[in-house]
Amino acid sequence: MTQKVALITGSSRGIGKATAIRLAKEGYDIVINYARSKSAANETAAEIEALGRKVLVVKANVGDVEKIKGLFQEIDREFGRLDVFVNNAASGVLRPAMELEESHWDWTMNINSKALLFCGQEAAKLMEKNGGGKIVSISSLGSIRYLENYTTVGVSKAALEALTRYLAIELAPKNIVVNAVSGGAVDTEALKHFPNRTELLEEAKTKTPAGRMVEIEDMVNTVMFLISEESSMIRGQTIIVDGGISLLV
Repeated sequence: MTQKVALITGSSRGIGKATAIRLAKEGYDIVINYARSKSAANETAAEIEALGRKVLVVKANVGDVEKIKGLFQEIDREFGRLDVFVNNAASGVLRPAMELEESHWDWTMNINSKALLFCGQEAAKLMEKNGGGKIVSISSLGSIRYLENYTTVGVSKAALEALTRYLAIELAPKNIVVNAVSGGAVDTEALKHFPNRTELLEEAKTKTPAGRMVEIEDMVNTVMFLISEESSMIRGQTIIVDGGISLLV
């Protein structure tokens, strides 16, 4: 079997869903992963099946290592291979630093940082069987700049970007390319949970040098570039897709 397979975590909606559909259009069979939204995951799966591609839907909280192992066991059983892993699932508690509790920290770090390490380990085992693969994580500007109420998420994304560099070096001998994409404010379902959502969107609309805010397709386009052969010499990098707003002081 030579049909390529892609796993996108957190792919029931937003950037994850759009990436899954684009990969299906490019001829990949798809693994949809979700934690809560079963109906949304099934809707995404139906769209992919309508494109003539195979799809596997797996519920798994990627902050839990045992659930991660179960996810990859199902992929192995169903497809016997993995070519692309898009580490998209994310969560976080949006509070000022002085209001954070240990459970908030652990929850956010597990889903946003630990997941890349342990999903990456399992993905590499499957990729190695077929001569290599591509891993792309979704990050955000909060990893390198202060965003209000974003402490746990920002720190977890900084860890994700550091881990991207380490995995890129250690997995290179297996022909596995590892990178990340960091976006400016994108108006997704996730942004609705931000207490300061209105201000974030207004700033993105009025201050982005490119003249518009980042859209989901801008993120997906960059993910697709990083899984293409044209980018094979880009390793361990975080590509910022923000229309230039992070350059403003």
